[in-house]
Amino acid sequence: MHPMLNIAVRAARAAGKILVKQFDQGQPIDAVSKGPNDWVSEMDKAAEHAIISAIRKSYPDHGIIAEESGQQEGSDKDFQWVIDPLDGTTNYLRGIPHFSISIALLYKGSVQQAVVYDPVREELYTATRGAGAQLNGRRLRIDPKVELKGSILATGFPFKMKHKLPEYQQMFNNLFEHCADMRRTGSAALDLAYVAAGRVDGFFEMGLKPWDMLAGELLIREAGGIISDFQGGHNYVQSGHVAAGAPKVLKQMLPLMRL
Repeated sequence: MHPMLNIAVRAARAAGKILVKQFDQGQPIDAVSKGPNDWVSEMDKAAEHAIISAIRKSYPDHGIIAEESGQQEGSDKDFQWVIDPLDGTTNYLRGIPHFSISIALLYKGSVQQAVVYDPVREELYTATRGAGAQLNGRRLRIDPKVELKGSILATGFPFKMKHKLPEYQQMFNNLFEHCADMRRTGSAALDLAYVAAGRVDGFFEMGLKPWDMLAGELLIREAGGIISDFQGGHNYVQSGHVAAGAPKVLKQMLPLMRL
């Protein structure tokens, strides 16, 4: 395992231990609203602190962008860690055991290392650029033969952008007519990891942030999948509109998403 990936794994496991310990107690968790339908809990902050502490011990000069604490400049401008300490906060607060930790390391703007960790199932998705993607040490490869017909797609509703609902519903309708079924789980990072693992065949969502998608981006690419914006371009980080899947699936999804 690459040394920097090893640190990311260590950080994700430390955060996962904090999250699961509180989750298993079944006690109400304090949370405050940071925007429409958007919550942050004390556990988001505790998990983020654990991740940043683990990274800082080994790489004090690297920059960090974290969902809750924002951007921290580093003296080494080439390296930047992008962190979501708890993707699926609403699930977590409601006692739904489906949430994740997402950590990506960028070098000169390109994702080089990625971890998505599901601490409830103890499933660790990892990727190093050029070295493939893995789930708990098992190599992940997306089936290149799978097509949209008969596929399972994952999505996320635009709950922070309800003005986009008509546009989203049209996309959903178009895709639903051609696939076998849809899933909406509440953690975009895990949805992307599930694409890499072949558990779902494609994914689309509006309004994501870099910390939601960058680790999943590398997982999918290293597993043989494709990720793009809704027009098939590379503007998904800037726009927040992400489509991903097995190569044939995404190719067949995109025309149905151009409204």
